[in-house]
Amino acid sequence: MDVRQLKYFVAVAEERNIGRAARRLNLSQPPLTRQIQNLETELGVALFTRTSRGVEPTEAGEVLLRDAKSIHSMLEAAAERAQRAGKGQMGRIDVGVYGSALFDIVPRLLRAFRQSYPDVKVVLHAAQTPEQVVALKQGRILVAFERLLPDDPEIKVSLSTREPLLVALSEHHPLAARATINIAALRTERLIINSAPNSHIASKTLALFRENGIEPNVAYESEDVIMAAAMAASGDGVCLVPRSLTNLHMPHLAYRPLKARGDATMELYCFHLRGDTSPVLETFIAMLRRRRLDSPEWHGHQ
Repeated sequence: MDVRQLKYFVAVAEERNIGRAARRLNLSQPPLTRQIQNLETELGVALFTRTSRGVEPTEAGEVLLRDAKSIHSMLEAAAERAQRAGKGQMGRIDVGVYGSALFDIVPRLLRAFRQSYPDVKVVLHAAQTPEQVVALKQGRILVAFERLLPDDPEIKVSLSTREPLLVALSEHHPLAARATINIAALRTERLIINSAPNSHIASKTLALFRENGIEPNVAYESEDVIMAAAMAASGDGVCLVPRSLTNLHMPHLAYRPLKARGDATMELYCFHLRGDTSPVLETFIAMLRRRRLDSPEWHGHQ
């Protein structure tokens, strides 16, 4: 018994007439009759009884009809799932992310992706750029978000968003009373920077100070931008952070817009293995391009 025989059987059982079933299947009547007879011979039971109007399923035929419909539904569902997986609408995507992007941009992007493709399982992995590159090459993640560009010809990189840098400081700090803080006002302030190797935020902060003619007064180095913000909240100094971090709420921590000459923004990059043909990855990247993370809609309430 094969799928084609079941298809023929279902048509006859539903039409209750060999001729109508043959027309429905675009067959002539004799071949269809032979197929039904072959099926009955194979199963060793009668599936139909003749009537004045055509045929009626026997008890065995009714049982087979129910099972055949279930099999047909399962086959249709399997075909649909295969097609959706081939189009990147089903499956799994492992995403690497680190730092302040975890507090705003990436979660909102992934929420939108899940809403559009609920049958794709999204798994997050926290790691910095060097580890993410290794994970990409080993196939443990498909895509990664980081602020530091990977220097690797096998990795394809695109800019996901660019967001402004803000001043993070204690709400009790005198500068917290200002609506906007000019970088010149930070000339004598104790600066907290990220001491992580190759920290993009730290290098951007130091470069911005020097571009504005200020030699930064680095007082403390923190393990990461979150620890830097915590130190600023305690009154140990001030630090520059990307806008994403404003979703991190700490007691006595305030954020203020920064006014400075030059590029006072922070980039977030998306990168994946060059030549990766995963349908789910292609769907994800296509959505990323459509949504444009640096467009106004990504910075409103969603």
